[in-house]
Amino acid sequence: MSHQSELIETDIDAYLAQHEQKELLRLLTCGSVDDGKSTLIGRLLHDSKMIYEDQLQAVQSDTAKHGTTGEKIDLALLVDGLQAEREQGITIDVAYRYFSTAKRKFIIADTPGHEQYTRNMATGASTCDLAVILIDARYGVQTQTRRHSYIASLLGIKRIVVAINKMDLVDFDEKVFNQIQQDYMGLAEVLGQKASAQSSLYFVPMSALNGDNVVDHSDKTPWYAGQTLMEIFETVPIAADKNVDDFRFPVQYVNRPNLDFRGFCGTVASGCVNVGDSIKVLPSGKVSTVKAIVTADGDLEKAFVGQAVTLTMNDEIDISRGDVLVHEQDEISVSNQLRAHLVWMAEAPMRAGKDYWFKFASKRTTGRVSEIVYRIDVNTFAESKVDAVELNDIAVVEVQLEEGVTLDPYLKNRATGAFIVVDRISNITVGAGMVVSAKDGKVAEKSEFSDFELELNALVRRHFPHWDSRDLSKLL
Repeated sequence: MSHQSELIETDIDAYLAQHEQKELLRLLTCGSVDDGKSTLIGRLLHDSKMIYEDQLQAVQSDTAKHGTTGEKIDLALLVDGLQAEREQGITIDVAYRYFSTAKRKFIIADTPGHEQYTRNMATGASTCDLAVILIDARYGVQTQTRRHSYIASLLGIKRIVVAINKMDLVDFDEKVFNQIQQDYMGLAEVLGQKASAQSSLYFVPMSALNGDNVVDHSDKTPWYAGQTLMEIFETVPIAADKNVDDFRFPVQYVNRPNLDFRGFCGTVASGCVNVGDSIKVLPSGKVSTVKAIVTADGDLEKAFVGQAVTLTMNDEIDISRGDVLVHEQDEISVSNQLRAHLVWMAEAPMRAGKDYWFKFASKRTTGRVSEIVYRIDVNTFAESKVDAVELNDIAVVEVQLEEGVTLDPYLKNRATGAFIVVDRISNITVGAGMVVSAKDGKVAEKSEFSDFELELNALVRRHFPHWDSRDLSKLL
C-alpha cells in the first residue's frame, strides 16, 4: 500500500512521471468531537509509510506530554499541530495532509467536530470528492453526524464513507455495527441519498487507534467482507462525478506579451474544448472560434476539465477577466438575481439590504441579500423565518447583484455555481454560497445604460476595482 517504489532508486525521472499521472482524490474527515478524525489520518499516514523518522520520534516524545492513548503512540498529534489543539485534544482549524499509494494521490482535510467551527468544516468540504463521516461505535449517530452529513450533501459530495470507529471498545460486535448502519441509512434517505445509497455510501467497522480495517483487513471482524478504508480510497470512482459535458472557462487573465499575441488564461472548470469550437463570451454574448490552445509544453488540440490553458480566438472581440467562455449552443443563465444556500462565516450577523462584494470565480460585483427566505436548522432540517443570519448559520436567500453574472446551479457545476461574500470595508470573506437557481431562470433585464456607457463603466472598473456601477449616472 505504500507510496514507496523501486523506481525512486533506479530512475527518479520515471518515478516522478508515474506519480504525476496518478489520479487525485480530495477527501475530508468529519464527525463529532473525539470520534477519532485526527487519529485516523495519522494512522493512514503511518501505515502507508508517509511519516519521516524524525516526525515519528517527535510524536512519540509528544505523546507523553499531550497524548490521550496511554502507552500507545498518539497519531492524532501528527495532524493537530496547534498548541490549543494539543492541550484540549480537539481539532480547531482545517489541517491538510498529502499522501499517495501506488494507485492514487490524496489530499485529506481534517475538519473540526465542534459546532462552533461549522464554517471550517464547510470550507474543508468545498473542494472534496469524498467525505469520511466518523461515528463512535459507543454512541452511534449523533447531532454532529447529522450536521456534517447535511453539509456534505449540500456541498454536492456524492461519495460518503461512514467509518464506524472505536469498534475495539465494543468488542467488534457485529450487532452494534448493523444497528448504526441502519440508523445512518435512515438519515441518508432524508438527505436524498436513498436512490443511490448502494453506490454512494460505504460502511466500514474500524479502529483508527489500532489500525483495524484502515489499511489492512482485521482478523477481529471476520463477519465483515467489505473493503478496508484505504481500498475504498483507491478504487472509489470519482472521474464520473466531474461534469464533462458543459464547457465552462472563467477567464482569469488576459495575456498580452506583444502585439502579435492575445491569449485568455484560465482553468477549464468543466467540459472540454477543441481547436475550432464555436465559443460564446458571457455576459456580452459575442461569438468567435478557438484558434489555438496554448500551454507551456506546447499547443494542444483539446483541453479537458482541470487543465490550465491559454485560449486564443480567431476574432478580435472584447474578452476580459471575469468573463466566462462557453460553447455557443450551451444554455446558461446570465442574471443579476439568484436564489442560493448561504453559509455565514462572520461574527457580525448578516442582515438583508447591506452591500457586500460577491465573487463568482474570477468575477466580482457589488450586491446584497434582498431577502432571507428561511434559515435551516441543520440538526433537525427544520426551516424557520429569521431577520438575520448568524455565525455558522445556513440559510436560503435571495441575492440582488449590480451586474449580471454567469450562473449554473451548484449541483450541476461547482465552479460557476459557487460564490463567496466579502466585506467591502475589511475585505474579509464573511460567507460562502451555492447557487440554487437564477431567479425565474431568466437572463437579467437590459440595463438602463447604453452599450457605450456600459463599456465605459467596465473600463473604469478595470482600473478602479472599488468602482460602484451605481455611480455611473453621477459621472455622466
